Amino acid sequence: MAIVSQKVSDLSGKQGADKQFAAVVVRQHPDIDQPKALDVLVNELSAFKDISDDLVVLEIAMPDGTKRDTYVPLEEFNKAATDMPQVLKDARGTRGRVPGTKVAGGNGS
Repeated sequence: MAIVSQKVSDLSGKQGADKQFAAVVVRQHPDIDQPKALDVLVNELSAFKDISDDLVVLEIAMPDGTKRDTYVPLEEFNKAATDMPQVLKDARGTRGRVPGTKVAGGNGS
């Protein structure tokens, strides 16, 4: 006697081979307090409309040291300033020195 395990989609209950499944991690949702993993058939992924091309993800650091991620539609983000593409182009990067700063002595010493 053999034990056979079958993988089934958490969305539809349909069976499939391991190579037909994608692992989907739900990181944030109003109904959960921790990430949850779903087994989803690859052909069922179209149920999740990807809006990432029209989404801006912001990390906001408050003066008290707390941080949070905010998700904003691109159209709304661009309304925050008259010329948002230029504002972003001129903004400082998050790595390295702040633009305009110089190393003491100018030779790295």
